[in-house]
Order: sequence, then structure tokens, then C-alpha cells
Amino acid sequence: MKKYLYIFKSEIMTSLQYTFDVITKLISYFLLIVIFVSLWKYIYSDPTQSINGYNMVQMVWYIIATELIWTTVGTRALTKSISNDIKSGGVIYKLNKPYDYILYNIASHLGQIVIKFIMFFIFAAIIGYVLIGSFPPISLPMIFIFLLSVFLSIILNIIMATFIGLLSFYIEDSGPLYWVYSKVILVLGTVIPLEFFPPIIAKILKYSPIVAISYGPGRLLVNFSYTVASKILLAQIVYIIIAFILTKLLYKKGVKRLNANGG
Repeated sequence: MKKYLYIFKSEIMTSLQYTFDVITKLISYFLLIVIFVSLWKYIYSDPTQSINGYNMVQMVWYIIATELIWTTVGTRALTKSISNDIKSGGVIYKLNKPYDYILYNIASHLGQIVIKFIMFFIFAAIIGYVLIGSFPPISLPMIFIFLLSVFLSIILNIIMATFIGLLSFYIEDSGPLYWVYSKVILVLGTVIPLEFFPPIIAKILKYSPIVAISYGPGRLLVNFSYTVASKILLAQIVYIIIAFILTKLLYKKGVKRLNANGG
């Protein structure tokens, strides 16, 4: 594990050189939240009104939480990097490195985004309070569980992005697949909670990875219960294990295919 910790620390130091990029993303995040706050204030004529189990304050904090994850995780660049690795044959050179390729990507990408996440988390709390005037009912144990759920969500996002990138072993460009993946996650669970969908669709989606990737952390922040928390955390762990195994298998088969074709 020391080598992955070293990779993680190295990427943190590298990420500190890109403060301007973080600032521009903070501005974009701020504008996005302002737009959604205005939208939900218009929809909720009465702030205390409940729609599908969410009042206006809960809805806004839900968006703040889910967009916080989606904005900071930035896995599009990871998918593109892996795809370029495969196209250039650079992935072959990494076979001789003393680390697991998938764990390397997890450690590397976490290092790239950890400072950005901390900055966004503080910024999100400030703008949420300024725009809404209150925080969701929270306690220290709730904050810890929420942050744990966010961490697991980010890990799953990274693995999913790695999986999509590795599909470049078989297709020319995995970029369009990532585009579809990102839009599905954005609409189903990030911008719109699952409770807003028809009951049959919502029931199906609650057994999908969407709960683990976006919906779960947002739900815990605005409507916390230990029963729901245990289910969401369990779902995240299960999906991480499944995604990791499938990504590992895809990588091994892809490398064999590349070697069989002469590298």
C-alpha cells in the first residue's frame, strides 16, 4: 500500500500547480448552483411545501451535494488518459511497473482531486448557507457518514471511468460511451432525485449503481436515517467490489488481446 500512498501524495503536490483551473471550476459550480436555486425557488411557491418528500431547502442542498461530487471527481480526463494509453501502446510499458494498473488509477486520481474536493466542500457549505439561510439538520456522526458515502461514491466513479477507458481495447474511441454514462448519471440521481421519477422507474433505479454514485450521498445529507445510511453504504461497497472485479477482468483480457496482436 505504500507505493499507492506515494502515488497519491505525488499527485496532490502536482495538483497544487493548477489553482487557476480550480478557481474557474469554482466559478462554474457557483453559477450552476445559483441557477438551480432560482429554479427550485420558482417551483416551490411555498418554501415549506413538500414535493415527493423534499421541501425547497432539502432540494437545494441535495443539488449542492450531488453536484459537488460530480464537479470535483472529473473522471472524463481519466477515461481519455486511459484510452490514449491504450491507443499509443503506453499501457504495455506499465505492465512491468510494480503496481496494479487499476489501483494506480484510483490512487492517482484521488490525489489529483483531494485538494479540489476540500476547497469545493468548504465553498459549497458557504454558498449553500448564504443562498438558503440554513443548513440541513446535521450532527458529527451524520457528517462523518455523509463524507464516507461521498468517498465511496468517488471511488466507484473512478473505477467506472477506468472501465469505460479500458473499452478502448475493443473500440476505437470510448469517449462517446463516457458521454452517455455521464449524462445518465447527471439526469438520473444528480440533478433529479429518484423520488421524482414514476414509481416503477424509481424502484428499478434504486437497485442500480446510480444509488451508489450520486443519489445516495445527496439523500443522506438532506434526509438522514441510520437505516437508509446502512443500505446506501452497503450498496456502495457491493458495487465497488463488482466494478473492480469487472474492470480487472476487462484489463487482463484487453492486455492479452493487445499482446496477441503484436502490442
